Amino acid sequence: MFYVYLLESKKGKKFYTGCTNNLSRRVKEHNLGLNKSTKPHKPYKIIYYEAYINKDDAFAREKILKSQWGRKYINRVLIKYFVSSGRTNVSI
Repeated sequence: MFYVYLLESKKGKKFYTGCTNNLSRRVKEHNLGLNKSTKPHKPYKIIYYEAYINKDDAFAREKILKSQWGRKYINRVLIKYFVSSGRTNVSI
């Protein structure tokens, strides 16, 4: 199984979108600072993920979620989450 995920920094309200075949391991790596691009903003929490059987489908979806259309999609899907946390728009 492959996962496309969206993390939110608990510290700076930064977001990170990624893809992995082991979601719990990957989140631990982000929170341990083993990823150069996410290290300054740790710790993170998962706020969204999708599961795929095919690796290519998962990586294609990750690319879409990082696009302008993907940001709009996430904003629509997680609207109640963002409003409850005081955010009305997210930039991934």
